[in-house]
Amino acid sequence: MPAFRLTQISDTHLARRLPLLTDNFHRVSEHIAATRPDLVINSGDVGWDGPTSRDDLEFAKGLHAALPVTCRYLPGNHDIGDNPTAVGVAPSYPATEKDRDAFVSIFGEDRWSFEATGWRFIGLNSLIMNTGLASEAEQMDWLASQLSDATGKPIALFLHKPLFLNTPGDLEEAGTAIRYVPQPVRGQLVEMFEKVDLRLIASGHVHQRRDFTFGYTRHVWSPSTGFIIPDRMQEVIGIKETGLVEYRFQPDSFEVRHIRAPGQVNVGLDELHH
Repeated sequence: MPAFRLTQISDTHLARRLPLLTDNFHRVSEHIAATRPDLVINSGDVGWDGPTSRDDLEFAKGLHAALPVTCRYLPGNHDIGDNPTAVGVAPSYPATEKDRDAFVSIFGEDRWSFEATGWRFIGLNSLIMNTGLASEAEQMDWLASQLSDATGKPIALFLHKPLFLNTPGDLEEAGTAIRYVPQPVRGQLVEMFEKVDLRLIASGHVHQRRDFTFGYTRHVWSPSTGFIIPDRMQEVIGIKETGLVEYRFQPDSFEVRHIRAPGQVNVGLDELHH
């Protein structure tokens, strides 16, 4: 059985008015065209500001559609709004069904499942979690059915927000709660995935590259393809650099490569509007 080659990009934050981010995306596109993976996954924040500018999402979709490989998408908080958390300030743009529907109308999906090389791949919309929206309950029911159908296959999970910082029981703090899947949904997901062979959780959102294993599950944080966040705004957790992640799946194993595309640069958030 041939290996399944998957490239994860994240936090592209594309918009016509932000040419530095488009330039970095073009460098990534050239690398993807040269390496020709079987699939590209954008794990969210595809556009700069979907809730206020549908054009950002449409512009981003056009750039992805030009790639010579199939793409799948998950929404980020910049695409459909953010989730409420038990602590910290309420999001300025809470996730809504209207913004979720707009994302789906452009990208075709906000969750997905497929099989390749003996693996079950699942993508979840992490921004509707903890919202009480009808789509949240639908997604949880859908996930339960996907897991029951996995029949012992190893599972790779993709979502925008990391599940947690270090452990499932990490306490939510006001300053960082928006970085991770919020409680109590996080606990529900952990319980559901304990019953299956979850090998990988791949996420983005934090704009830092990180790779660690908790229990039997490897957690891979993709950096942004577009820009890095200065230390005065966000502490260092992993590695602050732009880049992407390449995976090679075989029937009972997988490999991870953390790379930067040739010509991709570390644009700082401060530089974007200059």
